[in-house]
Amino acid sequence: MASVTSGVTDTAKPKKVLFYRHSVAVRITHWLNVLCLSFLLMSGLQIFNAHPNLYWGQYGADALPDPSFISIGAVEDGNTIKGVTRIGSLSVNTTGVLGASTEDGELSPRAFPAWITIPSYQDLATGRRWHFFFAWFFVINGLVYLLYGLIGRHFRRDIVPTKDQLTPSHLAQEIADHARLKFPKGEKARHYNSLQKLTYMAIIFIILPLMVLTGLTMSPGFNAIFPWLLDVFGGRQSARTLHFISASLIVIFVIVHIVMVLVSGVWNNLRSMITGYYALKFEQKDEVSK
Repeated sequence: MASVTSGVTDTAKPKKVLFYRHSVAVRITHWLNVLCLSFLLMSGLQIFNAHPNLYWGQYGADALPDPSFISIGAVEDGNTIKGVTRIGSLSVNTTGVLGASTEDGELSPRAFPAWITIPSYQDLATGRRWHFFFAWFFVINGLVYLLYGLIGRHFRRDIVPTKDQLTPSHLAQEIADHARLKFPKGEKARHYNSLQKLTYMAIIFIILPLMVLTGLTMSPGFNAIFPWLLDVFGGRQSARTLHFISASLIVIFVIVHIVMVLVSGVWNNLRSMITGYYALKFEQKDEVSK
């Protein structure tokens, strides 16, 4: 693998080495995923606002033999309203964030606030059109990445952990290092660590497919073609709940991912995902692998 050096010590050993970390296919699909997931999230919250309750089973919006176990709404509070988020028997006042938010200078009943939904005003039909368009865009982009990962051996080379990385002692050490915000340098930074690999595998092979399949399960058109999807996920309302949970897990992953990018080196990480090149930093005593 070719490398470009910048900066040389007295012993002719470089302080920094640039190596080609991300291929063109990985970079393009990564940024398309950022675009798709952003619009999917905002349009999905618009759709959720039309009925901000989650159920488990065959019923929900049309028939209610069982109450929702998660709901976001507003209740009267004197001369005004307050937002209330309920999970099971636990109710939390979330005024200003969930259930009731400021719109045109006044509190309005709204599960998720206007600034995070597409469109900003309440419009289920438009939200669905945005959601479906970027959902198919996302699926096609994901299939391209999947094919590249298999044919180009990207998964085996960069994503699947080695046996040594899965030992309890190694995992415990990486967890401790992450807790202290201690990141690998030199040759150790050339590859993803085991926590990164396990997280990426969970997102790529479990969470994202779950989100796509549960989304398809909510479509009456796909129910007609693949009726067994309803049985797999326990009904349309269960699929809707799993869709919301999987989307929430992806949001959590994105937040943690952004935080790690910020604390481990913003420019270095951005450069690697824009140009493909990532900088390895070496101590004077370290050997550089060309």
